[in-house]
Amino acid sequence: MAFRFLPLVLFIFILLPFNALAQTKSTVAVGDSLSAGNGYSTWLLSPSGDFSFGFHPLDINNNDLFLLSIWYAKIPDKTIVWYANGNKPAPKGSKVQLTSDRGFVLTSPNGIELWKSQVIDVSGVALAALNDTGNLALQDSKFKVVWETFKDPRDSLLPTQILEKGGKLFFLEHSRRISPREVNLPSGYANENYFESGTVVSKSSSAGHLLVFDPSGDLYVLKDDNETLSLSPRGKTPSNDISAGFYLRATLNFDGVFSLYKYPKNKNSSDQKQSWIPVWSQPENICTSSLASAGSGVCGYNSICDLNDHKGQFASVHKGIP
Repeated sequence: MAFRFLPLVLFIFILLPFNALAQTKSTVAVGDSLSAGNGYSTWLLSPSGDFSFGFHPLDINNNDLFLLSIWYAKIPDKTIVWYANGNKPAPKGSKVQLTSDRGFVLTSPNGIELWKSQVIDVSGVALAALNDTGNLALQDSKFKVVWETFKDPRDSLLPTQILEKGGKLFFLEHSRRISPREVNLPSGYANENYFESGTVVSKSSSAGHLLVFDPSGDLYVLKDDNETLSLSPRGKTPSNDISAGFYLRATLNFDGVFSLYKYPKNKNSSDQKQSWIPVWSQPENICTSSLASAGSGVCGYNSICDLNDHKGQFASVHKGIP
């Protein structure tokens, strides 16, 4: 009996790894596709399982519209770090396919193109890969990267990501930069910048050309002479030992405030109310950082600005009395 039982035990142990690999695919080939169904639809999962790429419901309580996006896979709120179609949400039944000449192509159920990746390399696309940094890359047959999400950012930056000179962050489809300013609508009047990194060209200083998000959590501007200027306030840069236990992201919020957040990686935490923890924000107080010389200012027409965080790191806008 022992001799007959042994092959069955070995068969089970051999089968499990292959089955696990099939469920944690980190690459897809040209011709593969994914359709938006009910809830979250994962197409790619990074090797660590930290990031997913696929269809994320625009509203978790509604499965009618979706964003083709990358999100944190191991935390309850599935925070999005990159999205493709912010101004054209995909209806249920939409499909994304990997093509050799255009990369990712997202189409609605009736075949209307909603979005495509901008592949400019003539060598074409062979596969797509999602790595553990959260970067989604298209590669040719020689594994050369021909397009990647890290060079096409939206509202968030992740550790190891670099924003080149002229690059922008967006909150949905409304542009804000590292030196952001508010625009009064409907007049279109642009007020003065309410935060600037401070990089200027002088006799003792050169211009900045890269914004670097260091793996330890520091964000800094790299100048032409290789000097650095940290955006992180003194004493608020996560050290290596702290960042190792946290997810980190730097995000441009709806009000234009640029903030660094952390989230504990501990999956065994019993705290169901855990949320992203603010480390620092620029500016710290948006209500007092910008005084408009014309137009309606930061808060909007007939409004007042009130801080809703005891550390003064977040600003909210409340309608005032006309």
